[in-house]
Amino acid sequence: MIINTEKVVALTKGAIRKVVDRRKQDARTFGTDNSRYCYAVWLRHLVHAQKFGFNHINTTVAELGPGESIGIGLAALLTGSRKYYALDVHTYWNTKRNLMIFDNLVELFKNRAAIPDNHEFPKVYPLLDEYTFPSQILNDNLMKQMLAEDRIIKLRSAIRNMDCNGSDEIQFFVPWEKNAEIESSSVDYIFSQAVLQYVDKLDNTYEKMNALLRQGAMMSHCIDFSSHGMTKSWNGQWLYSDAEWKFLYGNKKVILNREPKSAHLQANSNNGFDVLFTKDLKKDIDFSRAKFHKQFSSLSETDAGTAVSFILSQKK
Repeated sequence: MIINTEKVVALTKGAIRKVVDRRKQDARTFGTDNSRYCYAVWLRHLVHAQKFGFNHINTTVAELGPGESIGIGLAALLTGSRKYYALDVHTYWNTKRNLMIFDNLVELFKNRAAIPDNHEFPKVYPLLDEYTFPSQILNDNLMKQMLAEDRIIKLRSAIRNMDCNGSDEIQFFVPWEKNAEIESSSVDYIFSQAVLQYVDKLDNTYEKMNALLRQGAMMSHCIDFSSHGMTKSWNGQWLYSDAEWKFLYGNKKVILNREPKSAHLQANSNNGFDVLFTKDLKKDIDFSRAKFHKQFSSLSETDAGTAVSFILSQKK
């Protein structure tokens, strides 16, 4: 009865969305409109990748799904990366917001601010053992070079010129899977934060990431397997058929793919990646696997209880 009630409520909300929400795409993606969030995400990815040998100095990095700003990529540029590609399906950012985020990031790095922790951002993963500024990676000599006035001016100019992709430091491709004119095997690092749970075809996406990365290059992805508030229970997404799940979203075009962690591990394996490290957030299962829709009834206990996963892997 509890399951039926939850489904009725959720599907009713889906019907309402179809009537009142006529947008072709979501107007907001949330997160990257906050400079401290961007600072926290990049440094968390960087700290973990560095433990496995990633040297971020003078690298080309690419981000899947930057969202409302390219702030995480700007943080990468401010810490030593040479070039940044923003890859998305829609353009959510704007120049004014990008410049504001950039200026705030400059101040955070000048002040060697501690990495915002789970008290400030309780839903942001991966977690770290400590949140002090990573001076062992970003030493004073490096930061002096990265924050030099002439370099800051150059990066601000690159942000202003984004619309015409006229910069050596920053370029974007939207929609990236169709328009990414990036040389094969030219990227050193790809990252994303709460994005891969939305892609339509995992194997296709992992195959394209493999094509972009150099041999031995790394990528890190933080993936949120929860229902994202579409159901009352965090794992309620697995109660629905494909048709019901699509109906739940009304007219929204970006829909959770509902793929579990094991699907991402398999996509890594299928497309030439070795998984180096995973870090998971586990949660109690609100509904037993026996209650899931038949297409999800075979989910393992591990998959069913994994709410978030950070996966760091390397191209073979």
